[in-house]
Amino acid sequence: MDLVIGIMTIVSIMTFFGIIAWAWSRHRVSDNEEASYLPFAVPDEATTTRGEGYKK
Repeated sequence: MDLVIGIMTIVSIMTFFGIIAWAWSRHRVSDNEEASYLPFAVPDEATTTRGEGYKK
């Protein structure tokens, strides 16, 4: 049982570092830059979800 746990730990660590390498690879630079602007791409705060303007 300890052997299975050890193998699963190694596979998990290798998967983790594989995802890190993929996310920081050179061919993902443009996608990462585009994603970095997503928090600023929110709709105008003065409109509601139905598209009506905010009325005071």
